[in-house]
Amino acid sequence: MTRRMAAALLGAALLAGPALGQTADRPLRIIAGYAPGGTSDITARLVAEGVAATLGQRPVVENRTGANGFIAAEAVVRGPTDGSTVLQCPMGNMTISPEMPGMHIPIDVARDLVPIANVARSSYAVVVGARSPYRSMEDFLTAARARPGALSYASAGAGTAQHLSGERLKAMARIDLLHVPYRGAAPAALDIIAGRADLLITNLGDVIRQIQGGEMRLLAMGDADGWPDFPDAPRLPSLVPGLQVLGWFGICGPRGMPQEAVSRWAEAIRVALQDAGLRRRLLDNGLAPFFEDPESFGRTIARDRAVWGEAIRAAGIRAE
Repeated sequence: MTRRMAAALLGAALLAGPALGQTADRPLRIIAGYAPGGTSDITARLVAEGVAATLGQRPVVENRTGANGFIAAEAVVRGPTDGSTVLQCPMGNMTISPEMPGMHIPIDVARDLVPIANVARSSYAVVVGARSPYRSMEDFLTAARARPGALSYASAGAGTAQHLSGERLKAMARIDLLHVPYRGAAPAALDIIAGRADLLITNLGDVIRQIQGGEMRLLAMGDADGWPDFPDAPRLPSLVPGLQVLGWFGICGPRGMPQEAVSRWAEAIRVALQDAGLRRRLLDNGLAPFFEDPESFGRTIARDRAVWGEAIRAAGIRAE
């Protein structure tokens, strides 16, 4: 039997079973740790819509905000392990927070959560306000080198991916910038537009509307692949060799979740991401459809945790 035939038979077997949650008389749920309308929430809702046909019911999305996403994570870890409840697990929660000195986390993400599937990659955008004097990334780097410490970069808060991306830019481009933390990407973006901060490196989904609307200027995309809606945007790795910034949004389950349930969720997500309409809606929100099975997703988590951990230690950052 070929590998393709075996995969097809496995998929058919997974889809033939009863809907998840029915045996335990529980509805399916996806818990998201951030507020409605954010990228994490959008990802969870598109997954819920996409897996409904395969799993036999549409999962309910619950937003449990607070503690930097860990109220939601703890709820999943302490909840049922039958596969009825899963977590929308963003990169930051799985790779940055566990490496941050002084960060109180109520769970051990490596021990208490199991990878189910990666859903989408999020390229990071390097942006300035539309009225900024910096027309290109080269302009900004030249100005930063000429006036060490005079220019600033905004972040969604101390210890976030935006903060660490700025610190990596400082180290790898050999420039000195002032860090200005905000309470989330949205207020940081507002001050970039207003000119109260100079630069922001953040998920494309956080700023795609402002770029398209002309309120922000896109200086570079954070990865070598770029983005289909901005094909001419420079790539950060070509401007600052070795610096690549990517995020992702996946689905995880609680420790003890049966392997059959993990496989059925993963297969349902794989099928959902083949739908052209769902793929387009992800792209419209700055997310590139990107399926990884449990094993591949686990390797991605481990790799990125090592990368961000090194950045945290190099910058000497601690949780505030």
